Amino acid sequence: MGTTATTPAPTTVDLMEAVAAVGAAYFQDFALAAGRHGLNSSQAKALKAVQEPVPMRALAGRLGCDASNVTGIVDRLEALGLAHRETAAGDRRVKIVAITPEGRTILDRIRDDMTRAHDAFASLDEEQRTALDQLCRQVLPLLTAR
Repeated sequence: MGTTATTPAPTTVDLMEAVAAVGAAYFQDFALAAGRHGLNSSQAKALKAVQEPVPMRALAGRLGCDASNVTGIVDRLEALGLAHRETAAGDRRVKIVAITPEGRTILDRIRDDMTRAHDAFASLDEEQRTALDQLCRQVLPLLTAR
């Protein structure tokens, strides 16, 4: 579906707004699913961010919050048995956070429970899915470059 003389291509601002709206709706579905599994959105997002072991400071960066806030989030995940902290091998001052097998199970259940996201992406045909995947892979590195 290309553009025509009467339908101009979306502007950069139009695309930014469209992506923001999709991201917000996706995140709302994620937060609702997390709540059904006893987690708030910050806890679920943290669980997603520690699928590979991550230093606490790096986790704060991934979550876009202060390191002091991460302590409470990780405390709750540890209390639920969904994540654990360990001391970094090279520097005992650094704490590393990693997901537990129970945490991985809960994260999988949250993803499975995101019915709106599943329905939305299932509505795309194979060509649309491929195009969306390629576009996301093209744009994401530019958005995450520091």
